[in-house]
Amino acid sequence: MKKYLLPLLSTLAIAAAGCSSSRDNGKEANAEAPLTVAATPVPHTEILKEIKPLLARQGVKLEIRVFTDYVQPNMQVAQKQLDVNFFQTGPYLDTFNREHGTNLVKVIGVHIEPFGAYSRKYTSIGQLPDGANVVIPNDPSNGSRALLLLARHDLITLASPEDRLATLKDITGNPKHLKFRELEAAMLPRVLGEVDLALINTNYALAAKLDPLKDALLIEDKESPYVNFLVSRADNKDDPRVQKLAAALTSPEVKAFIEKTYGGAVQPAF
Repeated sequence: MKKYLLPLLSTLAIAAAGCSSSRDNGKEANAEAPLTVAATPVPHTEILKEIKPLLARQGVKLEIRVFTDYVQPNMQVAQKQLDVNFFQTGPYLDTFNREHGTNLVKVIGVHIEPFGAYSRKYTSIGQLPDGANVVIPNDPSNGSRALLLLARHDLITLASPEDRLATLKDITGNPKHLKFRELEAAMLPRVLGEVDLALINTNYALAAKLDPLKDALLIEDKESPYVNFLVSRADNKDDPRVQKLAAALTSPEVKAFIEKTYGGAVQPAF
């Protein structure tokens, strides 16, 4: 019996060693796997492309997936189809988590994109006529951001002037009788020529070749609380690859790139 038992034990030991080796290799493969990041085209993808060679030298292969909406980048990270994303503000993330039952977390703040109001028909906000057609983003965070900007310039009055979740129902005064319509944020540059005023996120404005500092009739000031964050899941926030990406996004090289490329339309938050 012993004669047959020894070879069997040896075989099992070899198999166990093989499984252990496979698990170890799996860990190494995970550490060496590409880091996938979802981003909107401008300025997020441009910034990521700028630091891609830097990360490659640190052993991180960055794979950028470009999106033009604000929902899928979060859903795909939450569902573990992608590792992280870079496109959104803190208030937007908080609202998204609450509405979708997700638990995405902020890794680090990178930049601010001052939000603006644009028109193809008028060159100053004073020219806006009574009953003007105004479009704003249809998501709670950016919609309220648009209303807050209008309220700061006395075009409307809100029940709570600092409420970052204000809606059209919170308008208590509308002296110009503005007519509001809500559309998906990505659509707003496309309808700019059809309305009197459009409140547009800077990333979409830049993609549409609008210059926020020259073309916006109204724009947020430098004290804007809407910082754009690198975002991950709670379970991969401390992944060394994610931390290297966070460090690269807040490096002196990126600060210089943002200041040179966007001339104040995008501002470093670090």
